[in-house]
Amino acid sequence: MAIGGLYVGQSVISGITFSALPSVLRDRGLSLDYIGLTYLAVLPWVLKFLWAPALERFRLPQTGPSRSRPIVVTGGLISAFGLILAGWVGPTDFWPILAAFMVIAFAAATVDIACDGHAVESLRQEHQGWGNAAQVGGAYLGAAIGSGLFLLLVAQVDWTWATTAMALLLCLLGVPFLLVPASKSNAVRLHRPSIRQALGRAEMRKGLVLAAFYAASQKWGLAMLGPFLVDAGLDLASLGMLNGAGGVIVGFACALLGGACVRAWGSRPIMILALVLQTAALAGLGLAAWTGGTAPSLLVPLALASSSGIMALGFVALYAKFMELSDPRQAGIDFTLLQCTDALVSMIGGLGSGWIAQHFGYGACFGTAAAFTALALPIVALLCRRSPSLVTGTGKTLSPSAAVQQA
Repeated sequence: MAIGGLYVGQSVISGITFSALPSVLRDRGLSLDYIGLTYLAVLPWVLKFLWAPALERFRLPQTGPSRSRPIVVTGGLISAFGLILAGWVGPTDFWPILAAFMVIAFAAATVDIACDGHAVESLRQEHQGWGNAAQVGGAYLGAAIGSGLFLLLVAQVDWTWATTAMALLLCLLGVPFLLVPASKSNAVRLHRPSIRQALGRAEMRKGLVLAAFYAASQKWGLAMLGPFLVDAGLDLASLGMLNGAGGVIVGFACALLGGACVRAWGSRPIMILALVLQTAALAGLGLAAWTGGTAPSLLVPLALASSSGIMALGFVALYAKFMELSDPRQAGIDFTLLQCTDALVSMIGGLGSGWIAQHFGYGACFGTAAAFTALALPIVALLCRRSPSLVTGTGKTLSPSAAVQQA
């Protein structure tokens, strides 16, 4: 509940920034070139590895308990105040609103470092599949709130009160984490967390390449999905219902399904299955955009499956792989590096998708993404093969991170 609450809050911010905001801007008549620039708000998520070592050393001092709590509280309050500020600025003043969301993203990304480290070090390997289900399920619940409920509030009341409501919700979502008893451990930590330690491991370097290809194949085609549905005739209230109720039901259900599947069969087959399904979904969206005249009611099921169901299923498996690759002694850094790669690729895809959609149309945008996903499939299948096992004294095999955790 504590970890899930934090991930819901972070994803509320992401849902507003990368789904709701582009839709609102398009509804206000802003060009797709400018809408693509909203993905600059991904920069703090891309660059958070730069301050992750210092934050991780602060969070895990050489002696004494973890300091995750003060990091989470401070970052959460900054995010909430940033949303209130963005509400009073208004969505029509593009550059100030973008600056406000970049500050919010910086605070949320910093909290995410501490939250990821706390999750990896708190979950045993046999519970990581369910932990990732809570992580991704919470992320989809938050994204549904940020991109769905938020749009409904914008349509029914206005931008200012909608952002204020989201700020209050962020504060409430942090309460479960505060209720968890604080660690009183006085353990001595000899390991000094650093990026150099992470990049020195061959499996970690392979994981970074895997993160880049998988994020590109899953996310690039979906950056312009909201504007596409708006241009197809879907109003903001209907889009809010799609992202909200539909996203919660489909995304959360597929996150739980993904957690069960990862626990049963491992992350690799689930990642491959998700890429196959996403290729088909993107091809369908591309065909609908090329032919034109497709009714929004026919586009909605395909959009919902692609953006919520398939994404949730695949990213549960991907994050389970991230946990497997992360060293528990510096989990905040390792997991952050993998997520930063994901965020960098997402930002590039968002900027590029906006340019392609503006100059060549939505059909070219979705079709190109489908072709790339198909080409990336064998690469991802090769990269996510299980790490070379380490044999224990009992004859059992463990992944490198699990061996470190057991030691």
